[in-house]
Order: sequence, then structure tokens, then C-alpha cells
Amino acid sequence: MHKNFYYKSFFIFLLVSFVYQPLKVNRIFAQETANQAALHEQASEVSGLIVQYGQDMNAIRDFYSPYTAINGYEDQSVQTSPTERQRLTDIGNGYLEKLKTLDFDQMSIDGQVDYILLKKQIVFDLGAIKLDDEQYNKITAYIPFADSIYSLEKQRRRGISQDGPTVGGQLNNILKSLNTSKVAFSNVSSIDMPFARKGKAAVLGLKARLKSYYDFYIGYDPNFTWWAPKPYKNLDSALTIYANLIYSKGKVNTTQKPDSSGIVGVPVGRDELMRELKAEMIPYTPEELIALANKEFAYCDKEMLKASNEMGFGDDWHKALEKVKNTYVPAGKQPEDILKLYNDALTFIKGRDLITIPPLAEETWGMTMMTPEAQLVNPFFLGGSEIIISYPTNTMNEDDKLMSMRGNNPYFSRGTVQHELLPGHNLQYFMNSRYKAYRQMFYTPFWIEGWSLYWELLLYQQGFAQTPEERVGMLFWRMHRCARIIFSLNYHLGKWTPQQCIDFLVDRVGHERANAEGEVRRSFKGDYSPLYQVAYLTGGLQLMALKHELVDSGKMTYKQFHDAIIKENTMPIEMVRATLTNKKLDRDFVTKWRFYDFGK
Repeated sequence: MHKNFYYKSFFIFLLVSFVYQPLKVNRIFAQETANQAALHEQASEVSGLIVQYGQDMNAIRDFYSPYTAINGYEDQSVQTSPTERQRLTDIGNGYLEKLKTLDFDQMSIDGQVDYILLKKQIVFDLGAIKLDDEQYNKITAYIPFADSIYSLEKQRRRGISQDGPTVGGQLNNILKSLNTSKVAFSNVSSIDMPFARKGKAAVLGLKARLKSYYDFYIGYDPNFTWWAPKPYKNLDSALTIYANLIYSKGKVNTTQKPDSSGIVGVPVGRDELMRELKAEMIPYTPEELIALANKEFAYCDKEMLKASNEMGFGDDWHKALEKVKNTYVPAGKQPEDILKLYNDALTFIKGRDLITIPPLAEETWGMTMMTPEAQLVNPFFLGGSEIIISYPTNTMNEDDKLMSMRGNNPYFSRGTVQHELLPGHNLQYFMNSRYKAYRQMFYTPFWIEGWSLYWELLLYQQGFAQTPEERVGMLFWRMHRCARIIFSLNYHLGKWTPQQCIDFLVDRVGHERANAEGEVRRSFKGDYSPLYQVAYLTGGLQLMALKHELVDSGKMTYKQFHDAIIKENTMPIEMVRATLTNKKLDRDFVTKWRFYDFGK
């Protein structure tokens, strides 16, 4: 071989090495980037701390709580003990100190978001524990025997051997103290209902702890088994009677104006609404949110009048709504109609490639029927791991049957089946257990309900409602979401009565009266936070604003946008925005995103 061949070969080797090495480095870098992206689908620099905090708090609750699978006590609404509250406070403060040691500025955006969310959650938990402790301290005078029962429970947790005669004497002494308290309390005319509930919960908590103590030793310790049964049964029975006595003296001191609805709630007032809005990262006042809802209502009015005119009813949209209500399907046929509407929505969504729907999610959603009792509180269907269908049963009277059928007609349901199923609550349920599951600690209705409501807004915007009847059906629900903000905030501000709320839903939205009563009863009976009804449209509008920022601008496709959000799990939407835009954050972050344009 010629020498030139070796020179040329060596030159080619150098050239290839020079070109290949950066390519190799780039491939390694790309792989590391991909690995990092995959990592942050499930974790961040703070996610481990979030899991540990949740587990530590649960460990304290499980250890100090009297209800277990072993003793069969199922009432988990009993009062926490002073020791439990102190230990929960210690845990929370300990994690706040741990957060201070982390280098916030060097974290990824996922880590910074999780830091802010965890800090917010701990502060919220500590505030709730402090409030619980303050309320408990106001009813301790009614239960001077509590420490004696807590002391017995403490011995039981470590299996300390009991002396039978001593136990019998202790239980009798507790009973005497209880009877003395009962006589004194019988002379009390009334107490505020929150303290009556707290007193009952505290006594039931003591009853549960006593049962846990008794069940551990009875039958296993011969000495205990000889002496304890009779004094225990006497004390157990007396605790039940006393708990009910305390609750019976509760008086509802509400600022609610008297009315004829029969619905009684407790307006929380403006200060509490502001506190909760801050916790939910919503930088608007209740008055501003009512103005927002009225502005959205005006849009719905214009759209409703267009549809009404197309249907031949002119500006009398109530007549158009009446025609739509009378399209209800016969009893027994509602599940079939729900399936058809589900398939219509999914075909529309897939045809526009709006989001990735996992095949297993399509396969495994379920369907059940709602009980007549539940329909009194919720006249429309619900969703989650399954869709719960509201429709008449044979036990309902004729008027209620007709109202249920009219209120769940196909055109109304067309706008909300995908809200409950895919890509709404069912997909949330599916994805939240698979991506960043640790963030479920940061549950907020503004993400949960906002996401599902967003799809109602988006599908309407995309032309899913093609006929005027379909538009009327979807607009009815959009008006309903506006009305929820208006009536719930006005009620909690002390301006409206439940009857005014019912009348507003009937006159302004077009609800069947029984359905309006069920909606208002559901809103104020105490199972929902004062902001829950506000969260639907507000959260949906937050996501629409984010869609405008990222999709309408061309920075992301619809599928990229929706797939990213659904994998972030539940949290305030301002934090979703931070993750998607890689927003600069600081460890003392304060909500400030003004997502709604009042000027347009």
C-alpha cells in the first residue's frame, strides 16, 4: 500500500472522529434531556418531601386515631386528641424548617412549583389544626373527664398490663364525672351549633377511644375481663346519651335572612371568602367574580337569543328552552342516550386530535344509576371513576319524574357527558393515579371542575353544537355556571336568601323548580366549600386564558397543551401556567395572575 493511503486514512479517521464525537455528545445530551423529562413526569426535587410529609401526617393520624379495622369503629368524624394535634403541629413546623434548607433558585420549574404548593399546604394544615384546637378548648369545660380516657388509651397503645379492680374504679369515677357534667349541662339553654357539633364529636371520640381500649383487653386479660365489662357498658351508654344531649342544645346562629325555602345554611361572610380565594390562588374579590359572571352571562344571553330566533321563537328564549326540555327520552332509555352522546363527543374530539385518550381509559369507565334520595340533592348526573345517571325511578311521584326527565334531556346532556367522562372527570381520575400522583394532596376544585368545564367551553367554541337546539342545551349549562357564581357569592356575602337563589335559577336560567331547589340545597348544606360552585366557570376561564396564551399564539398544539395539563395533576391553575411557561418564581410566591379581561 502507498504511504499516501495511510495519510488519507488517518485524515479521514480524524475528520470522522471530529464530526462523530459532537454527534455522540449531542445524542447523550438528548438522551439525558429525555430522561430528565421522563423523570419530571413523575417527580421533582421536592416530590419526595411531599410524599414524606403526607405519610408522616397520616402516620400520626393513624396512630392516635381510635378507629381501626381491628376494633370495627367506622365513624371517622370523631374529634382529634390534644396529643394528636400537638404532634401534627410538630410535624408541620418541622417540614417548614426542611423547606428553608432547600436551594429554591437552583430547582427546576417543577421543583419550584412543588415547593410553593407544599409550603402553602403545610401553612393551610397548621391553620386548620390551630382552629380545631381553639374550638376544642372552648368545649373542654363540658368534658372534664376527657384526660382520664386519653390516659387509658395511651396505655392500650403499648399494651400495658391492667389491674382489674383499679380499672373498674377508674371507669366508675369517669362515669361519676360525666353524670355531674350532664346535670350541669342540662341547665344550659343553648350553645352555638358549631360548638354543639364539636362537643358531640369530642364525646364520640372519647367513646371510640374507650372502645378501642376495652376491645384490646377484653377476653385476653382474665383480670380485666372479670372487672371491666359492667362499668364499661354503663360508661359507654352514658357517653352516647351525653353526646346527643350536647348536640340537642345546638342553636343555629346564622346571618341568613329568613325565607320560605326551608333550606338553612351559614353564610361565611366576605372575610372568609377572601381568605379562601387567596388560598386557591384567585386574585379577585367576590364582587369582581360576580362582575365576571355577569359579563359571561351577557355573552350567553346574546347566543341564546340567536338560537331562539333560529328556532322560530324570536327573543322568547324561554319558549325555545321549553321545546328543548320536552325532547327527553322515555324512562329506562337514558343510559342508551348517555352512551350515544359520549360517542358523539369522543368522535368530535378525536377527529380534531385535541388530546391523547389512553385506550384503557376508554375501556374501563363505568356507569351507575343515582338513587331517588341522592336526586333530591343532586338532580343531574355526576362523574369520576364512573358516570352516575340521574333519572326517574318507580318510587318518585309523577311531577318529580317529569322534572327529572325534562332537566336531563338529550340537548342539556350533550354539553356535559364529556364533562363527567372523557376527557373530563373520568380521565382526570385515570391520569391522576398515574402521573405526579403525589400532587393529589393539592386538590382544588378550580382544577378538578375547571378542567371539565373548560371542555364545555372549548367544544362550544369548536362548533360541537351544530343545531340551534344543541346550542340552547350547551348554553343552558353555561348560564347555569354563571348563575352559580352569582347566587353562591351573594348568599355568602349575606345579600341573598336561599329562596332568592332558587328563584334566580328558575327565572334567569330556566331550571325546573325542583331541580333548582336541589341545586341550592346541595350548595348550602355544608358538604361543599363556599367557593366550590364558583370554581367551575372560574377554573374553566383560567384554562381558556392559558389556552389563548399558549395555543392561539402557536406556541403549542391543542394536543400538546391538553396532554401537558392532564399530566400535571391537581393544583391551582396559576401553578399549571408556571410549569407550562417556565415562569420565574420565588419561594415567597403570592398569587397575581389576572387571567380575565373585563375590557373586551
